[in-house]
Amino acid sequence: MLVLSQSDVESLLDLDRLIEALAPAMAALSAGAVSLPPRTVAQVQEFNGLLGQMPVYLPENQTLATKLVSVYPDNHALGMPSHQALVVVFNSATGSPAAVMDGGYLTAMRTAAGSALATRLLPRVRPILQVLVLGREVHKAEALARRIENELGLRAEAVASFEQGARQAGIVCACTHSAQPVVLGEMLEPGTHVNSVGLNGAGRELDAETVLKSQVFVESRAAALAPAPSGANDLTWPIRDGLVGEDHIQAEIGELVSGGHPGRSSAGQITLYKSVGVAVQDAVAARLVLDAARAQGLGREIAI
Repeated sequence: MLVLSQSDVESLLDLDRLIEALAPAMAALSAGAVSLPPRTVAQVQEFNGLLGQMPVYLPENQTLATKLVSVYPDNHALGMPSHQALVVVFNSATGSPAAVMDGGYLTAMRTAAGSALATRLLPRVRPILQVLVLGREVHKAEALARRIENELGLRAEAVASFEQGARQAGIVCACTHSAQPVVLGEMLEPGTHVNSVGLNGAGRELDAETVLKSQVFVESRAAALAPAPSGANDLTWPIRDGLVGEDHIQAEIGELVSGGHPGRSSAGQITLYKSVGVAVQDAVAARLVLDAARAQGLGREIAI
């Protein structure tokens, strides 16, 4: 079995190829051509954590894999990442373990790639001129802004409030563990696109008005509407409260890829991509990493 470390995964995962490879995989998911059981979760309440298992089989490239992911939001106070994970890839013909790889970086990048794909499909084409960064800790927001400027060559600055940033931005990206909404519908201007990827077991990062005002798109209806803590409170709570029905979800991203849904129909619509993460995305990323590792001879072979 091939073992790939975080540094291996970082060096092997081609982010542009990942975005492109996600598109047909998401279309296959929406077409019912993927075996994707519901995510199972063990909660560790005394430490505000959970351990999730996410198996999948993607016939498109014969990838059989599962991810074990722990989510501990309070780890930030310990100087540790909130998400830690392992991805195991199996030989789909025999069921034998083929590789195990660090899944922390992989999870972050496949989540970002899913948002990039949704953004490509939903907003009108527009150049990115400036990035505004908001975080709980100002020095970290400022550091990220500097990194964006240095690595991407874009103008970037830290802002003091979400409202200040949201009213200026055409694309809003939220990735929080906040128990209280940080994206408020009253702040969103016509034509805005929102990517929301936060996992908020005790709350939500979007208020109900954001959902009500938006054309809503998801990776998987079943995943987004699953019971807590797997699903999206951002969507299930307004449905529970009778503010919208399940049909308020316009389509899955795969339906946009396949042409089954047109996506944005006017420049003034507010569009929302609510992501909870699905194992299909992990399988696509893991396959790219494993194929590149074999081609480049990276990783360490072990017997188990």
